This record gives sequence, C-alpha cells and structure tokens, in this order.
Amino acid sequence: MDILAIWLGKLTLLALRAVGRRGTALPGLVVEKVFPKFLARRLATLPLGVVVVTGTNGKTTTTKMVATVLAQRHRVLTNDTGGNFVRGVLTAVVQQSSWLGRTPADVAVLELDEAHAVRFCQVHQPERLLLLNVLRDQLDRFGEIDTTAQLLAKVAARTTRHVVVNRDDPRLVAVAAGLAAEVSYFGVAPALREQFPTDEEMYGGDVRFSELKASVELLALELGETTELTLRIGDTEEAITLQAEGAHNAQNAAGAAALALTLDLDAATIADGLRAVQPAFGRGQSFDLDGRRVVLQLVKNPAGFRQSLRTVTGLRPAATVIAINDDYADGRDMSWLWDVEFASVLAGASGRLVTSGTRAADMALRLHYDGLVVEKVDTDLGRAVQQAAAAVAPGETVVVFSTYTAMWQLHQVLAKLTGVAVG
Repeated sequence: MDILAIWLGKLTLLALRAVGRRGTALPGLVVEKVFPKFLARRLATLPLGVVVVTGTNGKTTTTKMVATVLAQRHRVLTNDTGGNFVRGVLTAVVQQSSWLGRTPADVAVLELDEAHAVRFCQVHQPERLLLLNVLRDQLDRFGEIDTTAQLLAKVAARTTRHVVVNRDDPRLVAVAAGLAAEVSYFGVAPALREQFPTDEEMYGGDVRFSELKASVELLALELGETTELTLRIGDTEEAITLQAEGAHNAQNAAGAAALALTLDLDAATIADGLRAVQPAFGRGQSFDLDGRRVVLQLVKNPAGFRQSLRTVTGLRPAATVIAINDDYADGRDMSWLWDVEFASVLAGASGRLVTSGTRAADMALRLHYDGLVVEKVDTDLGRAVQQAAAAVAPGETVVVFSTYTAMWQLHQVLAKLTGVAVG
C-alpha cells in the first residue's frame, strides 16, 4: 500500500516539475486524500523518531542546522526548504523515499508552522521538540502572541521524550512548566542578552535575565563579513564561523546544538556540523549576478526584520532592495513595517535604496518617515533587483530584504540568471 502512495506522490511531483511548478504541498495533498494513514505509518518506522522545530522566527534555518548536525551520525529525513505544513511534510517523505517504497532514514527533522504543528501531532506525536521563540507575526492570521504560545503549549504537551526551550523567552519557559517530557534549555550569555529582545523588550520593556541553566549557551558573537561565535556546548567551549550569517542565526545555532545534545552527539561533532551549514533557501543565500554579490534575506515580522537588518553592518552593501508583497502567505496587514527601526542601520550603511513588490510605494513612504531617501520605486521584482545590481560596481554587494512570496519570485529570477538550481 505505501509503495502506491509513494508512486502517486512522485508522479504528481514530476507532473508539477514538467510545468515549472515547485510542488511542496500538492503531492502531499494528493497522497493525504488517497492514503490518509500513509504519513503516520512512515514516521512510526523511524528508529529515532521525529524532531519538530517550531516558533515564530528561524524555523527553516534551524531545521537545516539540526539536520546537518545529525546527518554526521544518522540518516536524516527533513523538509528544510520551508514546506512547513503537514502536506509539506508528506511531500518531503515522498521525495526522500525510493521508487521501491523505502524511506532510508533514522530520524526526521521537521520544520512546522506553529498552527500546523498542532495538526501534525494528531498524525504523529513527536519524540523531540525545539521551541525557538514567540514573537508577533501575521496578526491577521495568528492573532496576538499569547495565542501562538497556546498553540506551542499544545505541541509541547504531545511531545513524548524531550523538549528544548529558549530560556530567554518567558512565554516558552511557561510552556515548559509541568511537561511530561524531559526539558532542557538554550540561551545567550547575559552580556549578549540585549541583542536578542523578546516582543515586550522590543517596545521598551525591561530586559529580563533567566537563571535557568542552559545546556548550550551563546557566549560571544562578532558580526562582520562572517559571523563568528563561541558556544558553550555542555561543558565545552567551541569557536564557530557560521556560513549562515547574522546574529539571529547565532542564537539558532545554540538551539540546534541543544537539540543535538539530546541525541547524545558530542560537542566537537555538533560544532563541526554547524560550521558546515549552508544558508537555507532564501535566508541569506548569495548569488553571483554579473560579478555582483546579491544576498537574499527573508523578512516577515518586526523582530525578524530588525535582526536581518543587522547583516547590513557587516556586508556594507552598495545597494539595498526592500521587496514587500502582501499576498496571503505574506500576511495582508503590512502595518508591522512601522515597528521596524530602519534609520539606525540603513543610514550611511545601505548604499542606494530601492523598494519593490506590490507594496513598493508603501515601503518607500515608511523609509521616508525614517529620513531615508529611496532612489527608485519599482513594483517589478526582477527588474528592480537587476537594475540595482547593474548600478553598482563589479565586486560590490546588493542585499535584498523580501517578504515570503517576493522571496520565492526573486529566487526563481536569480536562479535563472545565475544558473543556480531551484530547490
């Protein structure tokens, strides 16, 4: 029966590829409708079970970190390109299974959207869970962040073996109280704590310092052309250069390391895995466009945008493009852009400024109120980025901050122009 499900999913995927579609959800939808018990059966066969990675920001990159680290010792099944609904998980299982019906994996490392993680638990109770953060995101979909925390609490309650929690997020610490599963924590050192604000702290609240012991702690961080950090992993300190740039990814690395510890990997192995992690799809990926480096950064809420903006300081781009769409997957309400402080980072460090996407004019207005001059407003995403790159000298960098659907469109454009395979 399962081999028929795999064949059905693979043939659907091939059909989508033939017409130029990505297909992260439709193959899963087809299999789910025809073989509703397939996913539960497949996941139940994994010797080390399922790791779920969820939270508001950082899911895709952290999933890739965990998968890369664990792959040094185990066969890993993962959905690290962002198909984070149950149907996306189904598609990943189909893709990574053979035509003979085998799924060669010891453990699944799965990114799941906060709301869909609850539904996933009805299919399979995860053995391990990594909770990253709770921040305001798509209020028109999720509502206030206490609602998001309640969703994550339901997932944590269904986790059977181990829950790893960001100790610096008080909502997640509250979720961890009273769980049947074992709980451990990751966090940042007190000296770095102000660089990683909670939702309340972003808007002027007092910075809180946790006294919970962390199995992994971010001790030091230096941002420049590379992201240099020091992690205490258990009792061992490891200096790591991340290829996935940015302060937010240093915090993600601490979470990934803490999860890996629950599967008995040693500090040196974890550090080696983190050093090998490439940027996730559209999250800090670089493209060589006619000798110019184009860096694509996903942004989707105030906290994530603030953290991503910090990469400008190290990259010092000759041009910065901010591409904002308002499709369903982006969230229709763009008022969150007014909660991002642009001037302190972009003034003097961003080169020429360009806005694009369906809300290009709105974004230009937002930057105007921060005293920033936008040189060009162009709703055509591909044209805006190509012209921004053409306007700077070879060897220079263009950074593109884009919402979700804009990121996918730009990734396809840049992949076609540069010959990079589309994931």
